[in-house]
Amino acid sequence: MAVLKLSGVDKVYPSGSVALYGINLQTADKEFFVVLGGEGSGKSTLLRVVSGLEDVTAGEITVAGKDVTDEEIRDRDLALVFRNSPVMPTMNVYENLAYGLRQRKAPEAVIERRVKAVAGILGLNEVLYRKPKVLNAAQKLRVSIGRTVVREPKLYLFDEPLSGLDEKLSGELLSVLVNLQARMEGTFVYATKSVSEALSAGTRIAVIKNGIIQQIDTPSNLYDYPANTYVAFLIGSPTINFYNGAKIIKTEDGAFVEDGDFRLALSGKIIKRFEKIEEYTNTGKGVIAGVRPEDVGKDGADPDRLYLFDAETRLSVLSRDEGYIKTRFADADYIPPTYKEEEEIAKKYKPAKTQKKK
Repeated sequence: MAVLKLSGVDKVYPSGSVALYGINLQTADKEFFVVLGGEGSGKSTLLRVVSGLEDVTAGEITVAGKDVTDEEIRDRDLALVFRNSPVMPTMNVYENLAYGLRQRKAPEAVIERRVKAVAGILGLNEVLYRKPKVLNAAQKLRVSIGRTVVREPKLYLFDEPLSGLDEKLSGELLSVLVNLQARMEGTFVYATKSVSEALSAGTRIAVIKNGIIQQIDTPSNLYDYPANTYVAFLIGSPTINFYNGAKIIKTEDGAFVEDGDFRLALSGKIIKRFEKIEEYTNTGKGVIAGVRPEDVGKDGADPDRLYLFDAETRLSVLSRDEGYIKTRFADADYIPPTYKEEEEIAKKYKPAKTQKKK
């Protein structure tokens, strides 16, 4: 089984910059697992430490049950596709696809079978004996993907392979990758900053920010049950509307969340999920209220679709209900650091400033 598992993985550079902190995650066998984050979030570093291109500072990485933390790249039995993975211009498509297998001295019969199978999946049959110079951008990318996956490794890593392509082309190629994963029954770990790519392809998504996992869950669970304000803002288009200075008020007419002109009655469903509501009711303790644009109709917001977060920690104050479909993975119960704890983590490894001599 090609399962990837990271346990307590840190990556800290000599400068004190924290690229990864306390990463715990596990894929399923044959899963399309997405790592979603913006620039500098740590998603590419995560793939680089898994592949062996960078060493971890702490923690353990296993692939198919084997500890590969200190293994050389060639001994990890995985494939890594970059956003600009090259093709060899002097070789035709067939030779490009066959190159890795020939380097490993695979029998020609095996090479031919695998190359033609991958070419068929990637739609390269018609250009199989052409040189890269006559191919379009999409075809070249398909060749670079095929070069990597044709040897059938245990694990496939994709680091923003579609970045920079127009929306139509990236959509077409993402469908190709999803089909490739299903046909090859491989375990794919796919890093992207595109929310639409993540939601379209991922069976589960790990949201990462500043090297710290924010939440790992299915697309629908991330949307309906975000762990904090960052996940709530990231998942969804158009983005959620936040009311940052809100308070919980209780009167003889019921309980409300208020922020200036914004006032919404708390429904019975929300009150049931708000397990520590007494700490916030008429106490002045702040919350951040969130309302998604699609939940607002001509009569106002749907009170059952309200999101509430603690104003200081920025973590959700609402428990999950029967609508949450829990996965079998332990990381479904993961609670991310608070906003203040994240700031402390960033400071933790910074070298102390030395006082200059006069």
